Amino acid sequence: MSGAVAEGRPARPRFETARVGTKAHDWVQLLKPRVISLVVFTGAAGLFMAPGHMNPVIAAVSILCICLASGAAGAINMWYDRDIDIVMQRTATRPIPGGRIPPDGTLAYGLGLSVFSVALMWLATNALAAGILAFSIFFYAVIYTMWLKRSTPQNIVIGGAAGAFPPMIGWAAATGSMSVMPIVMFAIVFLWTPPHFWSLSLYACKDYGRAGIPMLPVVKGARHTRWQILIYTVLLLAVSLVPSFLHLSGPLYTVTALALGLGFIACAVRVLREKQDAGGVSLNGDKAARVSFRFSLAYLFLLFCGLLADHALMGWLS
Repeated sequence: MSGAVAEGRPARPRFETARVGTKAHDWVQLLKPRVISLVVFTGAAGLFMAPGHMNPVIAAVSILCICLASGAAGAINMWYDRDIDIVMQRTATRPIPGGRIPPDGTLAYGLGLSVFSVALMWLATNALAAGILAFSIFFYAVIYTMWLKRSTPQNIVIGGAAGAFPPMIGWAAATGSMSVMPIVMFAIVFLWTPPHFWSLSLYACKDYGRAGIPMLPVVKGARHTRWQILIYTVLLLAVSLVPSFLHLSGPLYTVTALALGLGFIACAVRVLREKQDAGGVSLNGDKAARVSFRFSLAYLFLLFCGLLADHALMGWLS
C-alpha cells in the first residue's frame, strides 16, 4: 500500500470490496466524537459567559446545534480524506477506509446534519448564530479540508479558526450580537490549535509523509516545528491574559491562565530540548511531544473551566 503511494498511484480503498456495515457506532465515529467534546464545551462556555439570561431549553438546543454542526463537518472531512485515511496508520480503521460505511452515505450524512443544525439554530436563536455556525462548517469542510490541508504547511494555523468559532457561536446564540470577550475566546482557541496539533504531528510525522500531507514537520523539519510550538505557547499565554488586562475577568481566572500557560510553555521547552538527532527527530519516541499533546487537551478544558468559575464567582460577589 505504501509502495503504491510512493510511486504516485492511489491506494486501493478497502471499502470497494469490504462488506458495508450499518452499526450505529460507526455512524457516531464519523462525527469525530472526541473532537466534538472540546468543541461543545468551548461553545457552551461562550453561551454561559454571555450577559443576560437564556431559556434553558433554548440553551440546550443551541449546544446541540453546535454538536451536530461539528459532527457534520467531521463527517464531510472523513468523506473527502478517505484516500489519505487509508494510508495513515492512525486513521486506517475509520468507518470508510475500514469498509463499514460507503463514501456517498457519509457525504449525505454530513450535508444533512449541516443543513439541519444551521436551520435549527436559526429557528431557535437568531440569524447571527446560525450564520457563524454555517461558516464554521464551510471553513472546516472546504477551506481547511479541501484546500489548506493538502496545500500548505500553515494548514493547521489558518485552519485552526474552524475550531475556534464555537465560543462566538454560543455568545451569539445567547445575545444575538458580538462583543470583545467571545473574540478573545476565539483567539485563545485559535492560538492553542497549532502547538496542540504540531505536538501530535511530531510523532505522527511518518504517517503524514506517507499520505503526502505537508504538515510542518514534514516540510520544515522537526527542529523548526519544535521552535514553532514554543513560540505559539508564549503567544497563547499572552493572549490568555487579555481578559485580565481588559478587566473582563477576575483574579481566579488570572491565576488559572498563568499557571496553565507556564505549564504549557514548560512542556514546549521539554519538546525543544528533547534528545534529538541533527534534524531534530526525537531519539526516545517523542515522549515530550506526547506529553505536550496530552497537556494541551487538559489546558484548554481547565482554562475555560477557570474562566467559567471566575465568571460565576464575580457574579455571586456582585
